[in-house]
Amino acid sequence: MNVALIQFAPKLNRSNLQEVLEIIKKHEHADVVVFPELALSGYMLQDKLFEDAWNLDELDELRVASLQCDIVIGAAVWENGKVYNSALYFSQGELLHIHHKNHLPTYGMFEEGRYFASGGEIQGFKTRYGKAVILVCEDLWRAQTIADLASCDPDIIYVLAASPSRDFSEGGLLIERQWDALLKSCALLTHAYVIFVNRVGFEDGLGFWGGSRVITALGESEHTLGLLDNEVKVVPLNHALQKLQRYIVKHS
Repeated sequence: MNVALIQFAPKLNRSNLQEVLEIIKKHEHADVVVFPELALSGYMLQDKLFEDAWNLDELDELRVASLQCDIVIGAAVWENGKVYNSALYFSQGELLHIHHKNHLPTYGMFEEGRYFASGGEIQGFKTRYGKAVILVCEDLWRAQTIADLASCDPDIIYVLAASPSRDFSEGGLLIERQWDALLKSCALLTHAYVIFVNRVGFEDGLGFWGGSRVITALGESEHTLGLLDNEVKVVPLNHALQKLQRYIVKHS
């Protein structure tokens, strides 16, 4: 299974859809193409959110594109009169799964709770490449989420993020070290591959750090992208490592 990690800088308008379709076309040889949180919308939409959020029937081009490869992507989505910060999984011409972000940060630089409705559950779903779960950024920063993930027993966990750069020091970015520890703990406790795709670029004074990565079920970084810059990388997943971890847990 080959996964394309798309670490890019979305714009604060609807032109992202065309750029996304072009990227998918270039990397449709991958089995799954993964974009970051709010890739179709940009992050700091604020009041513009209600103009730029997508109705699902406006994303039919992604359904068609998914005939070539599966697509995981973040977007602001209208549903039942509310706007959600959502992650969508398209496969074989259909929207296979949608996850609405459960935990909306509304502190410090974050104002998501002012604009988005929150989701209420984490669900596993079957794909051609095993059972999957999708989370959006802050969702993972809760102990209960790890328990929910473990109960889903997924093969792959996709984590889409728009994490801003902060807390620079001589040792590097504190937020990167925190995310790395969290992602590795998640992999170890769920015995699943964890695929983390974080955006880059700048919006309204916020800079996003990237550092997208793949963590094996053994809690090891298998692939890591650079910081701050646009980067696309197609990486293989070694499912033998996942089988080994599950065997170790079962027989320990």
